Amino acid sequence: MKLFNKDITQTSTAALPADQQGPIRIKGLNHWFGSGEARKQALFDIDLTIERGSLVILMGASGSGKTTLLTLAGCLRDVQDGSVQLLGQELNGADENVLVACRRRLGFIFQAHNLHESLTAMQNVRMGLDVHGPQARKDWKAPASHLLNLVGLGDRLDYLPGNLSGGQKQRVAVARALVGNPDVVFADEPTAALDKESGHQVVSLLKRLGTERNTTTLMVTHDNKVLEMADRIITMEEGRIVKDELPHR
Repeated sequence: MKLFNKDITQTSTAALPADQQGPIRIKGLNHWFGSGEARKQALFDIDLTIERGSLVILMGASGSGKTTLLTLAGCLRDVQDGSVQLLGQELNGADENVLVACRRRLGFIFQAHNLHESLTAMQNVRMGLDVHGPQARKDWKAPASHLLNLVGLGDRLDYLPGNLSGGQKQRVAVARALVGNPDVVFADEPTAALDKESGHQVVSLLKRLGTERNTTTLMVTHDNKVLEMADRIITMEEGRIVKDELPHR
């Protein structure tokens, strides 16, 4: 069974050039936080190309720069120095219209589910379609219910978050991130609130997206139980990439 039955993002991608050498291409990326004497460098001369359809895991200790790299590649922080090309578009110096067009092609999964407590699971998933225009919002029920079934919540479609467990809430957030058929998924500790079986299910779904839709996933995790599903494992230390390897299977 295919993950999705239709492409709801066709009308939002025309302004972006096609990417021929990988949807994420990073060259000479540096980043700092703070200013003056408190200014501290967080990333050092990062070079990284991620192939289309791959599931790439970022690992490293807290403070190693994983989330900073993820948010820069995902248009959530301004690129200060170096080149970040996302889906063929240079992000360093890009104006807000370009960044908005890029974000329409992305899905984000974070450790915190950030659900609207007054909305049902179905309605929370619908929020993932808001950036795709009125037609996508009009035809939202079928894709929303399809994604919730895929993450094992087909019997919880009309539940409010207050009636869901922490793991179930996170799976709703995963469905919300995927409902817009993203070209690239950025995931920051998506399995941290899940049990082993649920975490494996979520990462398996991301893996299937790569196989069936050529969707690319860049995921930060400390979960050793999902490493075998990755196409590449990149390890960071103190703002630098120190290892780039295939998983041990």
